[in-house]
Amino acid sequence: MSAIDQDTVPPSRSLARLAATFRLADVPAAVRERARLHILDAIGLGFASHAHDYARRAIAGVEAIGARGDCSVLGLERRFEVRDAAMLNGILVHGLDFDDTHLASIIHPTTTALPAALALGEQLDASGEDLLAAFLVGAEAGIRIGAAVDGGLHHVGFHATGVVSHFASAITAGRLLGLSEDQIVAAQGVAGSTASGIQVFLEEGAWTKRFHPGWGAVAGITAARLAQHGFKGPSRPYEGRFGLFETHLQHHAGEVKTAALTDGLGELWRFGETALKPYPVCHFIHGGADAAIELHGEIAGAEIVAVRALLPQPTLHIVAEPAEQKERPTTDYEGKFSAQFVIATCLLKGAFGMADLQPEAFADPAILALTAKVKCEADPDSAFPTYFSGGVEVSLSDGRVLKRHVRINSGAGERAMTADQVMKKFMGSATLTLSAARAERVCAAVLDLERLSARQLAAALRTEG
Repeated sequence: MSAIDQDTVPPSRSLARLAATFRLADVPAAVRERARLHILDAIGLGFASHAHDYARRAIAGVEAIGARGDCSVLGLERRFEVRDAAMLNGILVHGLDFDDTHLASIIHPTTTALPAALALGEQLDASGEDLLAAFLVGAEAGIRIGAAVDGGLHHVGFHATGVVSHFASAITAGRLLGLSEDQIVAAQGVAGSTASGIQVFLEEGAWTKRFHPGWGAVAGITAARLAQHGFKGPSRPYEGRFGLFETHLQHHAGEVKTAALTDGLGELWRFGETALKPYPVCHFIHGGADAAIELHGEIAGAEIVAVRALLPQPTLHIVAEPAEQKERPTTDYEGKFSAQFVIATCLLKGAFGMADLQPEAFADPAILALTAKVKCEADPDSAFPTYFSGGVEVSLSDGRVLKRHVRINSGAGERAMTADQVMKKFMGSATLTLSAARAERVCAAVLDLERLSARQLAAALRTEG
């Protein structure tokens, strides 16, 4: 497929044209392989979420709505109406904040498109190939919208994944429904009136961030179905007057990189750049966590006097400020977004996993004492946003000063997780709530996605009744 001519059409039409016309075979094999691995990673996290209260509460709330349907939710026997299933899968996949990140776009691409693809694909009994194609084009669109806003949504208080997921899901749904180019343009226009997701959850560890991509899937499926039946949406939801860029980015609207929406569209699949997380914390902290883990062995029980943590300057207000709050996390979400807590834990333990976000971790006096000593500053050598670089400088009571700087965070670029590492992570996540044998069967089904139907895949992801 040749690159789409970007000079004569608005971005929504370029994205719609790609969604309506590309073939899965047009996508490089390496990108298709990564897509299956990212779907596997996300599904494992969805199973792991059932071990947490937010999942139980979300399921109870949706069950109370009362609607039953024919669409599956990860790890449940009961089936739901298509949009409710998509919402719950979005909450489960993103709930642990352990899902993938496209670093330059600062979004979680898989969760912007997979919940809609799974639910609507099952309802339509799409082929596995069609499900994968719809997922890829939706996630690709989400990445490009994120790249265009260039971090601006975070700067003004929006959760970028929450906003972008409405458009990505609309495009995913449009592809599965076989909508025309004009209809997918309209679906994006409708999604522009639902796209939101405020970051106020950071103040108190609220659960709304978990909800955002699931609601985006609801909105995207709704937008596509409305467009399918002739509902008119604006054709310039991104760059138009009072479109997404102007209304959501406020004084950052002039910084939009509009060309990122369409440069190389149809030839360059930026999904292949997406990084998987080795740690269950905000991706902005990963370089610092890497550096702290590397220093762990050199500390060898010495008393730590002070810690200087270097992080990308644009991320400090999210993961390091206000310092007095970040130094005393009390919930898993506060811990995930505290650079001070994560780096202190990595220095003391030489690792960071889901167990380090349990209640006992926030009461550990040794970790809390060191957390208070971690002072965060802007990293002058950061490669952000290409990579989430980070550095740590540790002053010890014996006079030694240990330093480490990580330019390319683990999981990204040349340090991308291998297929074996992804499968190991999946098994670690999924077996929190599944038997090892059951998890292995799910893994095999996901990696064989293109040979299954969406309903066959869904059956493998439900509990065995």
